[in-house]
Amino acid sequence: MSIFTGAGVAVITPMKENGEVNYPKLAEILEDQIAKGTDSIIACGTTGEASTLTHEEHLEVIRFTVEQVKGRVPVIAGTGSNCTETAIYLSVEAEKHGADALLVVTPYYNKATQKGLIAHYTAVAEAVKLPIIMYNVPGRTGCNILPETAAYLAEHVENIVAIKEASGNISQVAKLMQLAGGKIDLYSGNDDQIVPLLSLGGQGVISVLSNVAPKETHDIVAKWMEGDMKGSMELQLRALPLIDQLFCEVNPIPVKAAMNLMGWEAGPLRMPLTEMEEAHKENLKAAMKEFGIPVKE
Repeated sequence: MSIFTGAGVAVITPMKENGEVNYPKLAEILEDQIAKGTDSIIACGTTGEASTLTHEEHLEVIRFTVEQVKGRVPVIAGTGSNCTETAIYLSVEAEKHGADALLVVTPYYNKATQKGLIAHYTAVAEAVKLPIIMYNVPGRTGCNILPETAAYLAEHVENIVAIKEASGNISQVAKLMQLAGGKIDLYSGNDDQIVPLLSLGGQGVISVLSNVAPKETHDIVAKWMEGDMKGSMELQLRALPLIDQLFCEVNPIPVKAAMNLMGWEAGPLRMPLTEMEEAHKENLKAAMKEFGIPVKE
C-alpha cells in the first residue's frame, strides 16, 4: 500500500524576523494545507530549509508537525544527509517522534558511486522500520540514482518502497518503472512534470507548488486518478507559468516570497539564501494573480 496517493506538500519552514522557527505560523500553515485537500505533509525537505536548520531544530519541526497533524494525513520526515551516520541519526529520531515515513535524499557533495548509494540507503533502511522514499535530485546533489540502482534497492530492501524523482529525465523514469516491475511507488519531484510521471504509473507529487495552490495541486492528481486525464492535463498546463516563477530562483526563495505575498508572514530565509530579486518578485506576483491567488500589495 502506498504511503500516500495525491499531492504531498514540501512545506516551508516559517521563520520569525530574528531567524527562529515560527511554530505558531507553521501550525496555521499545516491546518490550511489539510483543509484544502493536501494528501501528505513533508517536513524538513529542501523547501523547508532543512540544510540550515540545526539538528535540534530539524527534529523539533518534525515532532511539532506530527503533533499538529494528529494522524489526519501522513507526515513524511526529510532525514537525508551527505553523511550516512547523520542520516541514520535523523531517521531514527524521526521514527521516535512519530513520523509515518522518511524522505531520504541522495548524499550530496560526496557524489557517491552507485555501489555507495546502495550501501547508504541500505544502512539507513536497516536502522528503522519506517517506509523510505528515496529522493533523486541530481541537479542539487551532483548524484543520480540510476534506474538499475533504484530497482535493486526496491527489490532487496523491504522498507525502501518509493522514489521521489526530480531528475527531469522522463526516459530515465520510464526505464526505472519498467525495471522495477511494480515494486516501487513513484512520486514526481517536479511540479511541471506531475502528469507525465502519473502517466508512467506515478502515485502523485511531492510539491513546492502546493504551498501556494494546495487544492489545485491535489486536483491535478485526483482528476488523473479518477480518469479525468483531460482535466488533469489542463490544470497542469494552466499552472506552468506559476511553476516557472516558483523556480526562477533557487527553491525555496520564490515560494517563501510567494507565501509572504499571500500574507502568511513566512518570514526571512536563512543564509546563504537571500531575498528574491525585485524584478523576479514582480513576475512572480503577476503569475500568482493570473492563477487566481490573492496577493497583498
